[in-house]
Amino acid sequence: MARVVLGSIEDLAGKAGQEIVVSDWLEVTQKRIDQFADATGDHQWIHVDVERARRESPFGTTIAHGFLTLSLLSHFLNESLEFGKSKMGVNYGCNRLRFTAPVKAGSRLRARFKLKQFQRIEGGVQLIWDIVMECEGETKPVLVAEWVGRRYG
Repeated sequence: MARVVLGSIEDLAGKAGQEIVVSDWLEVTQKRIDQFADATGDHQWIHVDVERARRESPFGTTIAHGFLTLSLLSHFLNESLEFGKSKMGVNYGCNRLRFTAPVKAGSRLRARFKLKQFQRIEGGVQLIWDIVMECEGETKPVLVAEWVGRRYG
């Protein structure tokens, strides 16, 4: 398992511009796609109708929702990086985000986390990450983002 353990969040100070961690691979199963569809109410056939997608989709199979792909960033970061004495983290948003390729059901993804900016804020730090999410066996990433998070305590 790819994992970086920090003694404290301050271990990231001065590391802007560096790749901090690359996550392990995670398979995006049809079950996960269906669960996301149920959670969000987005049951568009390209995501949940396997037979129709096989017949009619240009991808030849179902694909994950873009927002499912985005939501996996939290999983990848939490599985890959332990923030030490930090009490909590919150998503603060994205400065930029693109879904650059479809994620076919059964694909395996991983994320690369490059620290763009470390900024002290009241009670904690703001971290801006340059993210590239890769699909195993593909040359083009499936997601690129500038993701802003805050850690407190």
